Amino acid sequence: MTILSSKNLRRVRGYFSTMSEPCHALVQGLILCFGLFVAWPVHAGYDKDIAAFMRGDYAVTSAMAEQGYARAQFSLGLMYQDGRGVAQNDAEAVNWYRKAAEQGLALAQNNLGVMYEHGRGVAQNEAEAVNWYRKAAVQRDVRAQNNLGLMIKDGRGAFQDEREAAKWFRKAAEQGYAPAQYNLGVICQIGFWPKQDSTDAEKWFRKAAGQGYVVPQERVGVRYESGPNAGRDEAEAFKWFSKAAEQESADAQANLGALYETGRGVTRDEKEAIKWYRKAAEQGNAAAQFNLGAMYQQGRSVDKDEAEAVKWFRKAADGGSALAQNRIAYLYQNGIGTGKDEAVAVQWYLKAAAQDMVLAQFNLGQLYLRGAGVKQDDAEAIKWMGKAADQGYAFAQNNLGEMIENGRGAAKNEADAAEWYSEAAEQGFPPAQFNLGRLYEAGRGVTKNEAVAISWYRKAAANKMPQAIDALERLARPH
Repeated sequence: MTILSSKNLRRVRGYFSTMSEPCHALVQGLILCFGLFVAWPVHAGYDKDIAAFMRGDYAVTSAMAEQGYARAQFSLGLMYQDGRGVAQNDAEAVNWYRKAAEQGLALAQNNLGVMYEHGRGVAQNEAEAVNWYRKAAVQRDVRAQNNLGLMIKDGRGAFQDEREAAKWFRKAAEQGYAPAQYNLGVICQIGFWPKQDSTDAEKWFRKAAGQGYVVPQERVGVRYESGPNAGRDEAEAFKWFSKAAEQESADAQANLGALYETGRGVTRDEKEAIKWYRKAAEQGNAAAQFNLGAMYQQGRSVDKDEAEAVKWFRKAADGGSALAQNRIAYLYQNGIGTGKDEAVAVQWYLKAAAQDMVLAQFNLGQLYLRGAGVKQDDAEAIKWMGKAADQGYAFAQNNLGEMIENGRGAAKNEADAAEWYSEAAEQGFPPAQFNLGRLYEAGRGVTKNEAVAISWYRKAAANKMPQAIDALERLARPH
């Protein structure tokens, strides 16, 4: 069975996350923020307005807000923002956040910054957002510090300055704010400031993961699974993927399924693998959809069902998985689990090949060479075969050599053919070893050298290639 990605695990793409709390757009797919509208600590003297907000008591909260209590004004803003106890109204939320913010309440200053940043209830103004984030950040509000770091990192509403952004992330991280801890880990890892430091990055990732946040848990799991040998610990990877998977992270569920399937970091259990693949697949995770399809196709711990396999492969292919696109093309090409249709196969191979999927490029080249499902075209065949060959695929390198040697799709050039045969032969591909021996024996494209020819014939013969065995027998006879 083919497992997505190297190390048999699908990596978390771009370190993304979907959080229950509102969040900023990701910075280059790396940096996230949490926590724009969250519960706050109860302070003496404010129990009444908090209780009123929690039970959605608009009358009590409004009365206290009108009397000038800053936290009641903030609470009223939240009520308008959420539509709790009153009709939802962003403009009114901004109005009450502003009243509380102007009294210096950091929570309200942060939320007012959010409204300006996203243009909710007020004209979008990133400079004004930065202004309010900064007011709250200097009061040590962790959400504002994190939000300010994100704005400065992106150069939105402020001069772009990675060093300044890192400073604000660190301030929030040192107060235990998990999103900032994660962001600081990213900053340390990619070396914005002060320098690239994978050890420090790991420390901050673990701190954030330890607080139960999904993205850092996934990140730590991936680092344990795929990190340098000295730091690799598949049991730890399993632990962190499990934590994130239980929180319905589709990527973690897919990775957990792969660990169960391969018995890495946990006792091998294909039924558990299928369970986690299915959970992730039903959330639209293309890696899990592909792997689930493969389990059905091979009948591994589930009744073999080609139609069910095709269904999951098709979902993964529609989701953009190049592996699945190549697989669904192969199934159409050979009529497995679906009607045979080489023209449809060509369309799926094209999708996968456009993503540099080497098998699809090779298969597409073969179809153009044969004129199957598409008009025969040597030039197109050699184009796609060449793309696969450039990626080091020995089958394609050998076929490309044969096409160039025979002048199909390109000018005949035996020296170039010999180079492609050599590339594939060095990888241990018997047909290329035989072809290279053949050129050395005849002195075509290379300097004639019978000893070198015999050497390559022997390599191919060791792999039971009949033509090579015959060539050795022929050369062994007196001549």
